[in-house]
Amino acid sequence: MHLSKINDYQYIELFAEKPRGDRALNHISFYTENADAMRDYLASKGVKVPVKVGKGQTGNKNYNVADPDGNLVEIVEYQPDSWTAREKGKFMPETRISDHVPHVGVLIGSVQAAMNFYHGILGFDEIWRGGGGATKPLSWINMRVPDGKDYLEFMLRGPTPEPDKYGTKNHLALTVPDCEKAVAILKARPASKNFRMDEMKVGVNRKRQVNIFDPDGSRVELMEPNTIDGKPTPPSTALPPIE
Repeated sequence: MHLSKINDYQYIELFAEKPRGDRALNHISFYTENADAMRDYLASKGVKVPVKVGKGQTGNKNYNVADPDGNLVEIVEYQPDSWTAREKGKFMPETRISDHVPHVGVLIGSVQAAMNFYHGILGFDEIWRGGGGATKPLSWINMRVPDGKDYLEFMLRGPTPEPDKYGTKNHLALTVPDCEKAVAILKARPASKNFRMDEMKVGVNRKRQVNIFDPDGSRVELMEPNTIDGKPTPPSTALPPIE
């Protein structure tokens, strides 16, 4: 496992192993102030949890649960003697193009089952819906974490998995102040020969963005924080895919 630090609270874990279930995603993670209390709470809601809370390689308390689609969700509590605390303020060079992960996206089958888990149990709130139309089903639903601004993006796929598209649906986003400048910086770096980059575009949410694909085909979405005119984009009224 290799850690790539984004800021003192967010980092990417890279695993040199075959993707779990061909999803091109190992797990997603949310931190809590009390992992033990969260474990007891999840158990009371019928979620399968470990017998006790352990510590991971980084020295933080953590454990995994599964959402209704089988996505692994890590619950983590940062510890004062962990790698996270030890390296606070370090390994965040000015050369990095982003210092924030605003969201991660994961494949979701049943919207209702996902809502029951992420909203009903974990307390996430819906903030926006995007994509779809009169003849096309809804594409995604954004769910904001409790007591925070970051969100989880439900990538809706209906009942049939699409293994060849897992690496593009499951993704992480990085906030950049200017997509055009970020692209220029990345193209000038020698490592650019190892990844593929799409053309910059204005997304359905009317924010400028560009997709980058690592050597394994996993997608990283660079996205500006504001819409092109500073005005909010109305949510989609399209219906979710048929389950």
